[in-house]
Amino acid sequence: MKPQAPTSGRVALSGVAALGIVFGDIGTSPLYTLKTVLDLTGSHPSPQAVLGVLSLVLWTLVIVTSVKYVAVAMSIDNDGEGGIVALMSLLALRKHRRPAIIAVGLFGAALIYGDGAITPAISVLSALEGLNIALPSLHPYVLPAAVVVLIALFAIQPMGTARIASAFGPIMGLWFLSIGVLGAWGVLQHPAVLAAINPVLGLRYLFTHGYAGFLVLGGVFLCVTGAEALYADMGHFGPRPIRLAWSAVVFPSLLLNYAGQAALVLGGAPTSDNIFFRLCPQPLLIPLIGLATAATIIASQSIVTGAFSMTRQAIQLGWLPRLMIKQTSAQGYGQIYVGAVNWILMLVTVGLALSFRTSDHLAAAYGIAVSFTMLMTSALIFIALREVRGWSLLASGAVAGGFLCIDAAFLAANLTKVLQGGYVPLLLASCVYGVMLIWHRGTAAVSAAISETLVPIPDFLAAIAARQVPRVPGTAVFLTRTLNGTPPVMKWHVKKNRALHEKVFVLAIVTESIPWVQDTGRLTVKEIAPSCWRAVARYGFMERPDIPALLERTPELGCALQLDDVTYYVGHETIVHREDGGGLAAWEEALYSAMVRNAVHVSDFFRLPSDSVVEMGRQIPI
Repeated sequence: MKPQAPTSGRVALSGVAALGIVFGDIGTSPLYTLKTVLDLTGSHPSPQAVLGVLSLVLWTLVIVTSVKYVAVAMSIDNDGEGGIVALMSLLALRKHRRPAIIAVGLFGAALIYGDGAITPAISVLSALEGLNIALPSLHPYVLPAAVVVLIALFAIQPMGTARIASAFGPIMGLWFLSIGVLGAWGVLQHPAVLAAINPVLGLRYLFTHGYAGFLVLGGVFLCVTGAEALYADMGHFGPRPIRLAWSAVVFPSLLLNYAGQAALVLGGAPTSDNIFFRLCPQPLLIPLIGLATAATIIASQSIVTGAFSMTRQAIQLGWLPRLMIKQTSAQGYGQIYVGAVNWILMLVTVGLALSFRTSDHLAAAYGIAVSFTMLMTSALIFIALREVRGWSLLASGAVAGGFLCIDAAFLAANLTKVLQGGYVPLLLASCVYGVMLIWHRGTAAVSAAISETLVPIPDFLAAIAARQVPRVPGTAVFLTRTLNGTPPVMKWHVKKNRALHEKVFVLAIVTESIPWVQDTGRLTVKEIAPSCWRAVARYGFMERPDIPALLERTPELGCALQLDDVTYYVGHETIVHREDGGGLAAWEEALYSAMVRNAVHVSDFFRLPSDSVVEMGRQIPI
C-alpha cells in the first residue's frame, strides 16, 4: 500500500525527520569541499580567488540544488516517488518502452552505486581528520579509526536502523545549527566575504584563470553531491517536508558555513589542514569532531539505505537477479536490508579508505559518477517537462538546456579526475550496469524460449481429458512468466505425475512502471475452463509480492479455490546454450546461468510456504 503523504500539521515534524534521511550527504560536504577547491587554486589563494570560489559554491547550491532539484525535479514524480529510476519508469516503461531512456536511467542508477562507495569513506575520514588539529599526536590513528567506524557501520545493517533512525533527525538538526552558528561567527570576523554573493565574482574567476579555473569546477561540484538524494528520497516524505527542511534549515546553514570558512582564509588562516574545524573554538573542538563523526555516519547510512532501495526497485523491474531482501522494521517499508549489496559496499568502501588514506586524496576521485547521473537526470527532466508537465519545446529547452550546460561543465571538469582515482566509481558502475544488461537479456531470452512451445490451456485440458488423466482433490497454483498459453511447469507436472488437481490456478506476476498498485486493481481473474482460472497479479516496483496473501482475495472475485489445500508449482530453470548457434553469446549465457543459480529462489521471493511448494526442473536453451 502506498505510504500517505504527511498532513499539513505534520509537515514540520516530517521535515525534521528528513534532515536525518535526506540531507546527510550534502550536509556533511562542508567538511571537505572548500578546502579541496582552494587547494586547486594554489597553496596561497589570493582574496580574489577565495571570493571567486565561494561565489561559485554559493551559486552552484542555488542553481543545482534549489532550482533544479527542489523546484523543478521534485515537481515531477512517479506516483509520489522520485529519483532517476522512478523517472525512467515514468518516461520509458509507460510510453512504449523506449530503450534509449531505459539505458540512460539504468546507467545513471548504476553510477549512484559508484559514488555511493566513496561517500562513507570520504565523509568519515574528513570528520576524524579534525583530530589532527585537536590532538596532533593521534594522527597515526585517524585511518585505523575510520576503518573501524566504517566496518561497524556496515556490520549493524542486518539489525536495521528503526531503533536509532528516530534520533537521526535531531542529531542532524543539531549539526546544521552548529555549522550555521560557526559559519556566522566566521562571517562576523571578516564581513567582506559577503561580496561573494555577487555571481560576477565567480564567473570572472572562472573565465580569467583558463585551465586552472576549469579544474576548480571539479572541486566546486562536491558541494552538491548529495542533491540527487533530495529527489530520490521524495517518496519517503513527500516534497513539502523536504522543501521546508531545505529552505529553512539546510540551505542557510550551508551558505553560512561556506562563507565562514572563506572568511577565515581571507583573514589569513592556513589551508594546509581542515579549514572547517578552524571555525570552532578550541574548547569545543572535540565535541564538534564527535558530532561531525555522528553526522557522517548518518550520511553514510542514508547512502547505504538508498542503495538497498534502488536494488529492490531494479529487481522488481527485472534488471537485477532476485536477492534476499529482509524487512527490518514493520513501521516503514523503506527499512530493508540486502546482504549482498551491504557486504560488497563494505569491501569497496574500506578498500578505498585504505588505498587513498586521506579525504584530500579521495576528493580527487569523488563526484565523477554523480556528475554523470545529474547530467542524465537533466536529460530525462527535459523529456518529462514536455510529456508530463506539458511545457512547450522552447520553455522545456530553456530550463532543461540550462541544467544540461551546467551539468556538462561539471562533468567535463570531473573527467580530469579519472586517472587520479575517478576510474574506481566508473568501474564499479560499469560492473553493475553490465550485470543489469546481462540479467535482462537473459530473462528476455528465457521468456522467448518458453513462448515458442506454448499450447492454449483449453486445448491442453481437452487433451488430458481425452487421455483420461485423473483429476485429484485440491488446488494447484502454477506460477508462470507467460500471460497466455499453458505454463511449461503445468505440462511437465502432468507428464511426470500423470494427474492434475481438480482446481487449477495459473498465476503471472507483472511489475508495473509505477511504485504502488491500488488494491482494487491488483488481481484480475478469468475462468478459462471449468475449475480453471488464469490470473494476473500486478505490483509496483516498490512492492514485494506475497502470493498466499493474494490468494485470500480470490473468493471475492468469484474464484472457488480450496485455500486449505493449495500446492504451488514453480519451475527450476537450468540454463543451457543453444546448439543452433542462435541466442546469447556463450559468455553472456555463462554469466546469466551463474546469476540464475545464485539468485534467491522464486518461492522465497514470493513468500510461498516451503512445505507447499513443488519444484519442477527444466532445461532452457538460450
